[in-house]
Parts: sequence; structure tokens; C-alpha cells
Amino acid sequence: MSVTAAKGFTAAGVAAGLKDSGAPDVALVVNTGPRLAAAGVFTSNRVKAAPVLWSQQVLGGGQVSAVVLNSGGANACTGPLGFQDTHATAEKAAEVLGVSAAEVAVASTGLIGLRLPMDRLLPGIATAAAALSPHGGEKAAIAIKTTDTVHKTAVVEGPGWTVGGMAKGAGMLAPGLATMLVVLTTDADVPAADLDTALRAATRTTFDRVDSDGCMSTNDTVLLLASGASGVVPGAPEFAEAVRAVCDDLAQQLVRDAEGASKDIRIEVVNAADEDEAVDVARSIARNNLLKCALHGEDPNWGRVLSAIGTTSATFEPDELNVAINGVWVCKKGSVGEDRDRVDMRYREVRITADLAAGPHSAVVWTNDLTADYVHENSAYST
Repeated sequence: MSVTAAKGFTAAGVAAGLKDSGAPDVALVVNTGPRLAAAGVFTSNRVKAAPVLWSQQVLGGGQVSAVVLNSGGANACTGPLGFQDTHATAEKAAEVLGVSAAEVAVASTGLIGLRLPMDRLLPGIATAAAALSPHGGEKAAIAIKTTDTVHKTAVVEGPGWTVGGMAKGAGMLAPGLATMLVVLTTDADVPAADLDTALRAATRTTFDRVDSDGCMSTNDTVLLLASGASGVVPGAPEFAEAVRAVCDDLAQQLVRDAEGASKDIRIEVVNAADEDEAVDVARSIARNNLLKCALHGEDPNWGRVLSAIGTTSATFEPDELNVAINGVWVCKKGSVGEDRDRVDMRYREVRITADLAAGPHSAVVWTNDLTADYVHENSAYST
């Protein structure tokens, strides 16, 4: 149920001492081929961590032999020395695996502004290499956790081929992927260009539609590796759907594990003039802290939904807007609709539908409520 579900991959997760807790903190995923095709998407934050800058260069070649991932430190905002540390990480992996450093991607997660303890990380890579196994996917997924309460994996089976993946992420979730590291693998025989097409299409409607707290990370990385070990060349549409399904599964797991959350909130904007406007409206609703507080208190305050819609430039007429919360149309034609007391807020999932009455397009964005636990988690994060 992870990155080693597909043939042609080994993985490991070990404790190298990067975390004071002694928990696993270094993961290694290796593509044993015969194909070494790869694609990646990264944070759109202009402040990018050293591993992102390095891995973007690696992905330019369309081949990845291995991925080194660490938790316990983001290696972001660490200057030229931080980039040298990333380079040294790739070189160490290349040395122990017998591959080129130019084909080793690196991903890091943790606190920004601190250099990694290389005297622990580099031996940890060697330890992980010695522990590589076709059954090591779960251990790798555990090793990349930070504030995650659970590790996250997913698999989709195609006819004779597989797509699997692992993810980490529990906070700082916003467009540009969310503060997450994701490695997807497949044994389908797919070239790099087609991997890139499928991955970008998948992330656009999954990871990029998770907007838990409006904060964008410096380290977001999503990689898709193909070994070709199955020998099967799938059709482009079916392969793209499998990649999307794995990404969607992992994205939902990110939402459910968001820091301190007690409600998972699905925001669907319907009847928009175009998809971009639907996404814009959904994001505005997702980032309305007053609404997020109200939903935490199980208050179906639809006025806050309407006010969030009104801050956008989307096409709509105020007196044509409709809003439903958990299936009850509490706002009709921009005014009072059905009795709000009919809205059942007892369960974790909350569904908001915003009808713009302006066209045929729609979009879904997921967010969470705003809780005291979230504030506590992030006020004490670095201490």
C-alpha cells in the first residue's frame, strides 16, 4: 500500500537522529528500472528550500534513480551552505547506490531556517541504503512524518500495472501543493513527458485544491517515478486517471490529518462562469476564518459564506446566490432560505455548496475548521 506496491522499487525508513524524539527521520526510495523516467511538481512559493531547487534541476533531465527524503529539518532559508548540504546528500546517496548524483532527487521537511546535521544525515543515508527492501514502503512513509498523526499511503491497480504513493503533511496546507512531500511510483512503461502530463493534471484538481490554512510552504514536492518493470504501456487516459485517483486519496488523507482540525469541510462552487472563477470563490470561502470558527462551533452561519463570495471578482448577481450547508439550502436568492436549524452539524464532514447561477462550471476545494488545538500546535511548533 505504498511506494513499493509497484514492481521495480525498493524503499527504507530509518532513524538517523535528526529528530530529538528518536523517531524515524530518513527515507530512501530507489527505482531499480529498467526505466528511470520521472516528473515532478513543486511549490510555487518564491522562497524555495534548497532541496526544491536541487530537485528541480534533477527533474530537468527526466530521470530519477533515487529519492532521499528527511523529516526533522526543512533545509529552507539556509543560504549557499544549505544548497551544498543538499548536494552532499545526493552525492552520498549516489555513492552508496552506485548511481549518478544528477539522478538523485532530495526532499526535506521540518523547521525553516536551520541547517541539517550532516554528521547524522549522511550516515543515515547509508543505513537506509542497507535496509532497502521491496517491502519497505511503509517504513519510508513513517520516516517522513512531522506533525502528522498517521502515515499516508495509497495504491491503485491497473490491468497488469500499479500506481502507488506516500505523502506527508498535516499543516501549512494551501495551493502550490500544500506543505507536503509526495512520492508516487508506477511500474507502467511511461516516458517522462507523459508522466509530467498526467502528474500536472492530477495535482491541479487534488493537491492544489487542498486549502487547510491558507499558508504556502517552501518545500512542497510531488514526484512521480516510472520503472517500466511491468512491461505494460497503458493508455494515456487510464494512466492519468490512476495517477489522479492516488493523488486524490492522499489529498483526502492530508485533509483528515490537518493539525487540530475537528471538521473536514468540502466546498463546492457550482454554476460558475468558468472553472477559474469557481476555484477563486471556493478558496475565498475556505480562507474565511470567521466561517471556519463558526463551523468549529457547529454554527451554520451562511452569511459568512455570502460575504466571502462577495470579496471575489467572480461573475454573479448578489440576489441570485444560493448556499447549502449539509444539503439544506439556508440561503436562496441572496436571502434567507430554509430553516438553518435543519442543518445537522454533528458529524466531522461538512459540505458547503455555493451556487453562483452564472454558468455551467464547478470546482471543489477542501479545508478545515479553525480550532484552539491548531493555534496551540503552531504557537509551540518551534519550541
